[in-house]
Amino acid sequence: PSGERFEGLLPPVALAPCFAIRKPASRVYTLADYVADGIMMPVQAEALKKAVRDRRNILVAGGTSSGKTTLANALLAQVAECDERVILIEDTRELQCAAKDCVALRTRRGSVTLADLVRSTLRLRPDRIIVGEVRGAEALDMLKAWNTGHPGGIATVHANSARSALYRVEQLAQEAVVTVPRRLIAEAIDLI
Repeated sequence: PSGERFEGLLPPVALAPCFAIRKPASRVYTLADYVADGIMMPVQAEALKKAVRDRRNILVAGGTSSGKTTLANALLAQVAECDERVILIEDTRELQCAAKDCVALRTRRGSVTLADLVRSTLRLRPDRIIVGEVRGAEALDMLKAWNTGHPGGIATVHANSARSALYRVEQLAQEAVVTVPRRLIAEAIDLI
């Protein structure tokens, strides 16, 4: 009920029973928290705040459990200070946005995909399109949306570096088309 997630495996899939529990944060870890805890320098936090204010498209990249969603939520806390319509798109509810005009959309296995929601979002009069995690062909739809009058987006992707994140987005977009327009990627993503 509070957003916890459980993943468990039993033999013969695993040698012994194993499980993982993911519990959502009780509060948003802000950019100020990153600075106070010495994780980020003040100049870095200010650069991120400016990127949000200037409506730059931000791709948050990292490995599993590296804090991608935590940083995305810190950025969303900055977005909430703007008077804009925010559309959140995710398959599992993890994003937290306190914006006054925020619409949260979720996929439904077998009937509504992230790609479907990205396309539908364009008819919902969004100011910002936020994608919880880019995992498939919806990457192309997201890039097109960000590049056609909807700047200021935020998304997360599994990758080990900024360069790897660009390659990963290209790979994911290739699930939709054979030849991905690299220029679209270059124009749509402002900050990684």
